Order: sequence, then C-alpha cells, then structure tokens
Amino acid sequence: MENVTFTDFSVATDFVRDAMDEFYTTKNYTGLVERYWMIIEEQIGDPRTKNYPMMDTPIPTITLVISYLAWVLVIGPMYMRDRKPVNLKNTLIVYNAGQVLLSAYMFYEHLMSGWARGYSYTCQPVDYSDSPLSRRMLNLCYVYYFSKLSEFADTIFFVLRKKKSQITWLHLYHHSLTPLEAWILVKFIPGGNATFPNILNNFVHVLMYFYYMLSAMGPQYQKFLWWKKYMTELQIAQFILCIIHCIRALSVECEFPRFLTGLLLLNASIFFVLFMNFYVQNYKKQQAVAVQQKLLALESSKAAAQLKATASFIAKKVN
Repeated sequence: MENVTFTDFSVATDFVRDAMDEFYTTKNYTGLVERYWMIIEEQIGDPRTKNYPMMDTPIPTITLVISYLAWVLVIGPMYMRDRKPVNLKNTLIVYNAGQVLLSAYMFYEHLMSGWARGYSYTCQPVDYSDSPLSRRMLNLCYVYYFSKLSEFADTIFFVLRKKKSQITWLHLYHHSLTPLEAWILVKFIPGGNATFPNILNNFVHVLMYFYYMLSAMGPQYQKFLWWKKYMTELQIAQFILCIIHCIRALSVECEFPRFLTGLLLLNASIFFVLFMNFYVQNYKKQQAVAVQQKLLALESSKAAAQLKATASFIAKKVN
C-alpha cells in the first residue's frame, strides 16, 4: 500500500469506500475497525511516530484523560472530604519552577526547529522528511505532548489543597482537551502551521507558571503579583493571534490541510470565548464591586461629615 502524507486524502478516501462496501457485505465489525485503523496507521499517520511510546493508538491518552477527570471530580474530593488541606508549598515551588524551565525550553526549540529558521507565518506545510530540523520539530512535538500530561498536576494540587473554586469548567475543559490535541499533533501533523499555537502557549506558560511559583512562595511575595489580570489578557491575546493566523492561512493556497486549519480556528475561537467570559466574570465584576465600595465609602464619609456638622450646630444652640 502506497504511503501518503496527511495532505493527500485521495487514497484514504478510496480505502474507506472499499472498507464500507466490505462491511455491508460481511457485517464484520472487527474487520471494519481493523481497516479503519489501517487508514490511520498506513495512510495518514506520520510513519516516523510508529515506534514512539503511546503514539500507536489514542487509547492510552484517552484513558489518562478519563482517569484524570475521575480523580479530580470524584475520587480526589471523596478522599479529601474529611481531611485537612495538604501543605504543598515546597512541592508547588519546585513544580512551577520546573514548568517555567520546560516551557522556556520548548519555546526556544520551537524557534530553533522552524519559526526562527524560515517558517512562513502565512502557510507552512508539515515537513515529513528525515531532515535534522524536521526530526527536531517532531521530537519537540512529542515533548510538548508529555508536557500537557504533566499539567494534570495543576488540578490534582487544587484537589489536595481543597481549592475547589479554582477547578472551573474552563480549567477542566482546557486540561482534558490539550493532551488529545497534542496526540493528534504528534501522530499526524508534527510541524508547520499546527505548531504556531504551541509557541504562543509556551511563551504564555513561562509567565503563568512563574506567577504561580511566586504565589506559592508565601504572602511576602503578594506585592509582586499585581499583574494577574494582565496574564488573563495575555492569554486572550494568544487566542486572537491564533484566530488571525488561521484566517490568514485559509485565505491563501496552502499544502497544510484546510480542514485542520478550520479545526484550529474553531478551537482557538472556543478558547477565546471561554477566556473572555472568565475575564468578564472575574475582573469586570471585581471592578464593579470596587467602584461600589468606593461609592459607599464616599457616601459614608459625607454622612459622617453631615452628622458632625449637625452635632456642632446643636452644641452651639445649647450653649
């Protein structure tokens, strides 16, 4: 069977049609699954990843995501229900420092593997060759995949510390989806346009985990954390850039699969809406509460001044 890249679906389409015709005749479900998996493995999967651990099928990744959700939503809260919050100060400092270093490394590697070595910001197809730069990008995507699995620890720490308010729907959606996205990245499109969101993500994570590290170091560092609001704005800007990048890629002829560009656009748009909603719900309401408190304080000071003036007037009358 001829091996083709992800950008050529003609052979795979014929293969799907033949597989369906065979299924209608034999009703062999096992054979249908085998044929469909052969499409993924032989037709559109990157052959360089065949021997990479956890890249053969998505089942290990899906299992890890399900286990993560089960633990943070059910098992973890039940375990911690009658226990005191766990003191993880030193663990958090080390973990967040490690994520800062890992994110900085991946940001540098994204530059050196392509984005500072001639990658086009309009249309960059995936290089499936065995050139040093292509292999370097593939290996980086594989590291990126494992980095997304390591971020499960964020939520696990929230559960152990009984920080239930931090485990939002946005948080769970983000941490559940990104490992699956990263698996697809490594299996099918390790490079090209698909890595543009990753380099932005790495840059944002350097700052984000640095913020978390300072926060974990204790109250004496709170004065250095005035920029939390701007971290969320930076994350929103990240998704805006991804949306612009996808729209620009769709507006030109490009060998990178258009339907995947469309999926990247949809994903960036969903995250943009979710983060904007988070921003409005948290910071805009906080601003409104702060303004209301200032008005109440102003009214209280005016009332106090009026009361003082009245008391002084009465005292003069009595005298």
